[in-house]
Amino acid sequence: MKTMIAQLLHDTLDHAIDQATIEQLLEKPKHDELGDIAFPCFILAKQLRQSPVHIAKDLAEKLQDVRIKEVVANGPYVNFFLQPLPIANTIIPAIVSEGAAYATAPKNGKKVVVDYSSPNIAKPFSMGHLRSTVIGQAISNIAEKMGYEAVRINHLGDWGTQFGKLIVAYRLWGNPEAIRQQPIQELLKIYVKFHEEAEKDATLDEQARQAFKALEDGDAQALGLWKEFREASLLEFNEIYELLGVHFNSTNGEAFYNDKMDRVVEELEAKKLLTSSEGAQVVDLGETLPPCLIKKKDGATLYATRDLAAAIYRLENYAPEKLFYVVGGEQTLHFKQWFQVLDKLGYDASKFAHIPFGMMLKDGKKMSTRKGKIVLLANVLNETMEAAKQTILEKNPTLKNSDVVAKQVGIGAVLFNDLKNDRLNDIEFSIEQMLTFEGETGPYVQYTNARIHTLLEKADFKAHTTPLQAIDDTLWPLIKVLETFEATIARAYTQADPSQIAKFSLQLSRTINKFYGQQKVLTQDDTQQDRLTVLYAASIILEQCLNLLGIEAPAHM
Repeated sequence: MKTMIAQLLHDTLDHAIDQATIEQLLEKPKHDELGDIAFPCFILAKQLRQSPVHIAKDLAEKLQDVRIKEVVANGPYVNFFLQPLPIANTIIPAIVSEGAAYATAPKNGKKVVVDYSSPNIAKPFSMGHLRSTVIGQAISNIAEKMGYEAVRINHLGDWGTQFGKLIVAYRLWGNPEAIRQQPIQELLKIYVKFHEEAEKDATLDEQARQAFKALEDGDAQALGLWKEFREASLLEFNEIYELLGVHFNSTNGEAFYNDKMDRVVEELEAKKLLTSSEGAQVVDLGETLPPCLIKKKDGATLYATRDLAAAIYRLENYAPEKLFYVVGGEQTLHFKQWFQVLDKLGYDASKFAHIPFGMMLKDGKKMSTRKGKIVLLANVLNETMEAAKQTILEKNPTLKNSDVVAKQVGIGAVLFNDLKNDRLNDIEFSIEQMLTFEGETGPYVQYTNARIHTLLEKADFKAHTTPLQAIDDTLWPLIKVLETFEATIARAYTQADPSQIAKFSLQLSRTINKFYGQQKVLTQDDTQQDRLTVLYAASIILEQCLNLLGIEAPAHM
């Protein structure tokens, strides 16, 4: 609708302002009685040397189109009242005929790399890891909807000084039999114990540094322990990913780049970018940022060195248009530093984007693996699935495949609770809030869709793409929401913000349920087929929204 009006204004104004700018300026009036779309004329005042009020009045008299019912000047605004039926017949038949493919851009032959999840080996997969995982998965899905090939990368934290700590902890307190039985739980236990003891014994940290240096130098015993920790962790991680429906094209972690960092150092030296600072090797970034550490004084590498090696590898192997790093906001400085180093090396740093997000909080505080204050994601998923099953048994005891639906609802509740939030906001962990079937939740959206399926089955509905006959005032708000779906996908991709999709699904669900309150759907009159067709189209879009967020859409609940 906005594109149509922007083109009309562009032509009427004799191209005095470009169409893209007009489309960006178009807005929704505060109240429905003021119109469907409004254009503010302030931007034209200087160019046309007239007041915005006069310009609005002049435009309102000139503008006309079969898709527009009325154009009204309201002060400095031009307000458009659209013809519901022509608009509906450009949208609904297309949704019905294309189904899940509706609003899917043709493949453009371009790739985007999405780096997400990236848990640390030998640590449990906690609720703190959820955000990167589900945001990255949704961004990948949205990118594919926009026509890109998404290369999904799980850059595992399988290297670094924490492994020196874990090796020392294992040698001092490790119980091989207990670790074989419950690898992650036991490794976490001794990791937490290391930090407790290190506060009393400062020599432990030095032992850990030496242990990690031995690991880097290829010590057989250290490497053997590291491989055991990695394999045990991956088994547990993959169980979580399977539950979440998350998949990757690559699980190359930090260790993969051990033999690729010398090249980075050599390139930095060749461009005379390395300087010495207290024995360490750094890249000076001027007054705006602290120096970027490349090598410690003992020769050990740092995260920046590894990230630079990974970035160059991905540029050369995938030739992507864009590379997204879905990593918490607390790492913003780190990314700014090595992005700038990448730029100094002559690589196209504009291709790289850090996608920060807020923290997952428990009782208002950050979850910490080091202090053992974590909530295990596996426990949460099991609890939400069980709670969803109990609710389903109470509300619909005869439901077939109740275990499958409980899984879809329970996991969907966890994912939606994260993705409905603005990415940068912190989230307070609460199972109770996730699972309610009312309000801004995944189960609410899923139930709204399932209710449509029930209505369609009762009416023995058969989909068709013939033009609709009538759109009354109760259906028109639903048409207007559906019309914005394609623009919402584009905005979610541009802003790397899946919450745009989640919020749209909530808006659509609320509009559907408001429609039920105003209009009885099954009335066996001449317009029942039109109502059912619009609801069928709404169901297609709701399911698309959920799928883009990585959430399943049960047909019955």
